Amino acid sequence: TSDNKKIAEFGEKRRSPVDISEIPTTLTSAFIAAEDNRFYEHGGIDIIGLGRAAAQLIQSGRIKTGGSTITMQVAKNFFLTRERTFVRKFNEIFLAIQIEQALTKPEILELYLNKIYLGNRAYGVKAAAQVYYGKNLDELSLAESAMIAGLPKAPSRFNPIVNPDRAKIRRDWILSRMLELKMISSLDYSEAKNSELTAGYHGIQPDLAAPYVAEMARQKAVELFGSEAYTLGLNVYVTTDSELQASAQNAVVKGLDDYDKRHGYREPLDHVELTGEE
Repeated sequence: TSDNKKIAEFGEKRRSPVDISEIPTTLTSAFIAAEDNRFYEHGGIDIIGLGRAAAQLIQSGRIKTGGSTITMQVAKNFFLTRERTFVRKFNEIFLAIQIEQALTKPEILELYLNKIYLGNRAYGVKAAAQVYYGKNLDELSLAESAMIAGLPKAPSRFNPIVNPDRAKIRRDWILSRMLELKMISSLDYSEAKNSELTAGYHGIQPDLAAPYVAEMARQKAVELFGSEAYTLGLNVYVTTDSELQASAQNAVVKGLDDYDKRHGYREPLDHVELTGEE
């Protein structure tokens, strides 16, 4: 609205970029434990992981595990395709080294945590926290953080809504890695491991109900930008004032309610016999 209240959200991707300072240490630690425990030590590539990937390439003719560091994943997500080829892996390594020279570790981690795909159209950790738990980042528990950190490996397979059993196995493995790396205490590990799964799909939560206005705005955006209206990350502001809209909405509802009370009970329209059959 004109006074900055959300009335709707449309698009192919949900993404809410955040500064690295806004992301809790528990969550960043969970991702590092899951994806790249030597992140703060290497210069962009993990020789051991790459050696393992090279051995698989020689034996099978294709790369099964990428040996990718977080920096290499940033290179792939921003600049490269997802094809598993030697040429792409070489480019990934080259770009990772350049990224490490140009950016600090916190800056690289910020790019990664804002870009990574985490299932259910959620890109980045803030969108994932909202989609799976309906929470802000600082409200996530250790178990919930570990669950989100388990998604990059296979967002569909480890989706806690669709595959809760597999997702729990992945979550518990990440918790064990965090314990092994001394990121959490034994007590924290036990409490998180024994916690129940609470993930569920949380859709958008508008600040104001104005679906007719929102649809007009959507149609105008599509008219101006075509299908790219759903992928450009546009913020569309309408002239509607939220207080006036809410007052109008309440007035209509009250008017209908008063009308119904004035006319009283008007008998059923019809009777339907239920046979018990579908």
